[in-house]
Amino acid sequence: MVKMLQFIIDMAVEDSWSHLFMSSLAPRGYLKVSSIRMQGLLLLFFSKLAHVPFIRDIQDTYSRTGISGYWGNKGGVSIRLSFYGHMLCFLNCHLAAHMQYASQRVDEFEYILDTQTFDPKKTPQILDHKLVFWFGDLNFRIQDHGMHFLRNCITSHKFNLLWSKDQLTMMKKTEALLQEFDEGPLDFQPTYKFDRFSDCYDSRPHGTWLGFHGKMRKPAWTDRILWRVKPKEPPPEEEKDEDRDSVLDEKNTKKKQEEEEEFPLKLKQDSYTSNMEYGVSDHKPVIGIFTLELRKMYETPLVRVCAEGEWSADFDAIVIYSPLQPFPSSAWDWIGLYKVGFTSVSDYITYTWVKDDEVSFNDELAQVYVSKDEIPLLGGECVLCYYCSTLQCIVGISSPFKVQESKVAVEGRSSTGEHRRP
Repeated sequence: MVKMLQFIIDMAVEDSWSHLFMSSLAPRGYLKVSSIRMQGLLLLFFSKLAHVPFIRDIQDTYSRTGISGYWGNKGGVSIRLSFYGHMLCFLNCHLAAHMQYASQRVDEFEYILDTQTFDPKKTPQILDHKLVFWFGDLNFRIQDHGMHFLRNCITSHKFNLLWSKDQLTMMKKTEALLQEFDEGPLDFQPTYKFDRFSDCYDSRPHGTWLGFHGKMRKPAWTDRILWRVKPKEPPPEEEKDEDRDSVLDEKNTKKKQEEEEEFPLKLKQDSYTSNMEYGVSDHKPVIGIFTLELRKMYETPLVRVCAEGEWSADFDAIVIYSPLQPFPSSAWDWIGLYKVGFTSVSDYITYTWVKDDEVSFNDELAQVYVSKDEIPLLGGECVLCYYCSTLQCIVGISSPFKVQESKVAVEGRSSTGEHRRP
């Protein structure tokens, strides 16, 4: 009960990081599709607007691994979704700290994988997804090397001499699960532990040497980004006495293999580095840039939606929509009016409900109205978005259109002597 109450509080209060990223990315054409927060652990998923109607089956969940499962600063949060028909999962973890707990970190990771479940009909667990990104403060350390050797390697940028004693690299040699995840080379200096607003590692009051201070903690690559592309399933072994279930399993496996061949997915990491300019934390943020190549399983949205005729606050406006393929529509679906550059699904100007069951049973054009009282007086560039309540995502977006300034606004400006600049 305590866990659920804290989780509800976390979700109800929008955090400053979300606001910062939304205000920064919206002008660049990105929309916040989903987010999940567990106290200090936050995961945000943004997408370019053009891709949004092809992002479906969005779910999020979390696992706590702190003291008795109640201490919220350790654990994992995840967002899974279908991207053009390919199932992707993003997992952000904060694992146990301190040098001696490398094995516990692996145990916590396995616990998170076991406890986080989704729609059982498609991808019930994290590793069932075609592509998994695993990242966060994983807290693996550099062991055995002395401080003098660490200093020399970092100041001379000979990071490769430290890789063999990185705990995550070491654990991958014995843990089959970790071997399924790939990671780019650690060609940047360890990202932990720094003095805040400084490039100096963990200062102490006993002198300084080349940016390193006495009695400091060992630097480490605690912040990591890994990924896993689901391996192809081996062909089923032939059995002499095949029952009905084994035949179905074989057919399903064959269907999955054919689907992977018809709709391939490839991932390439373009860069893996850290940002040394960031100083508000004792960690330096790690940045991974990837190129994802995939063959789309579908290329049209579920719904076509558009603004009919001229729009302004002088008269009620008409929205026209029609399904392009079957989907689980309902009377709770709605169409929102948004300013171009909106930040999230909830950032609408106004909305109108669709007609009851009209989309499900009628392939012809349907129309609904937006009250003139809900249309902005000053107008502006806008789009319409069809939101499917069953799928909990946007399934259709109109082309941008101009909402004209209303006569009331023009007359009001004229009466005060204001004139629009050319």
